[in-house]
Amino acid sequence: MNTTEIFLIAMAIIFTLPWLIWRVGGTDYYAPLVVVQIVTGILLGPGVLGRFSPDAYAFVFNPAVVQSLNGIAWWAVMLFVMIAGVELDLRQAWAHRRESSITAGLALGTPLAFGCLAAGLMLLHDGWIGPRAMAWQFVLGIGMACAVTALPILILLMEKLAILRQPIGQRILRYASLDDIAIWGVLALILMDWGRVGRQLGFLVAFALVGYAFRALMRRLAERDRWYVALIWLTVCAFGADWSGLHFMVGAFLAGAIMDTEWFDQERMDLLRHHVLLVVMPVFFLSTGLRTNWTLGGEAVFVAAGILLVAAVGGKLLGAHIAGRLLNWAPGEASIIGWLLQTKALIMIIFANILLDKQVISSEAFTALLLMAVASTMLTVPVVAPKLQRLREIVWRSN
Repeated sequence: MNTTEIFLIAMAIIFTLPWLIWRVGGTDYYAPLVVVQIVTGILLGPGVLGRFSPDAYAFVFNPAVVQSLNGIAWWAVMLFVMIAGVELDLRQAWAHRRESSITAGLALGTPLAFGCLAAGLMLLHDGWIGPRAMAWQFVLGIGMACAVTALPILILLMEKLAILRQPIGQRILRYASLDDIAIWGVLALILMDWGRVGRQLGFLVAFALVGYAFRALMRRLAERDRWYVALIWLTVCAFGADWSGLHFMVGAFLAGAIMDTEWFDQERMDLLRHHVLLVVMPVFFLSTGLRTNWTLGGEAVFVAAGILLVAAVGGKLLGAHIAGRLLNWAPGEASIIGWLLQTKALIMIIFANILLDKQVISSEAFTALLLMAVASTMLTVPVVAPKLQRLREIVWRSN
């Protein structure tokens, strides 16, 4: 078979297998299709399929096919991260700045501290830190991975729980938006290459100047033209960030964050996000699974994932409960908010991919983070749904 035929076999597997597991297995309550796709990517990776059927793995996922899949995956994740940036709306957070800053700060800072402690424990053993990382970069990177809230997936889960447009849903979006800004800012700090700091500062200055002109242009364009110009802007920002030594995903986020939500029809933006998740993001999940590594042994990786899960979930819940005490929330409200904010999924996986690309973490640490992200997301709906049924009045509380 030629490379094109093998590539099409790989694409058929990528789209068929997760969908069958999700649909036939009826996993949607515990594991939405996105989570099933991530897990399938892990199963098709070198640690599982590559171990139990090395010939099949080497045949389907040969270097030429993987290179083609990676190109699709890069574009998919750039689109997804740009959309996440566009969907940030800090105006509501500013309008409720005291409550939002207290909650977001505690919901970010507490799991960050717990995650840094977990990273410190990992540093006591070989094999977790990346070859180009300093200890502080590894500790801060793992800590932020534990603190991440996956805003786009959070939106999907709150839609499923029918609370997205309710007051509590809008409040949670405010907290998550502030955390998102902090997370990408810390990531930029971690990725600062002091040997190329001139390039990186130059990129940021150029982004600010060109971004001002870009915003002026977008205000003058009809909406149908804004979509095309946004894609051009995305490629320019991603290239500039990668050239400067940051990462193309940082550029993709900046490209979206500088755009106003009202420039685009909300229904069309929701549809774009849906289509990106449907058409191209499954390839990113597979390419992510291909990067997993179990060299340290499955037991060590699972133990590390368990420690990180406790740090991430426990930190979010503790931070939310402290905020609830300070802000006089109703009984049970902090638990609902904490569990929803601990949703990891895609943004944390993207974050971990960047850390792996820059060799801040090893592929074994990456695998542990991936398992933690899957587990945290699978816990969200089964834990939150019964709480909402018992405390429906909280849904309508506007604060």
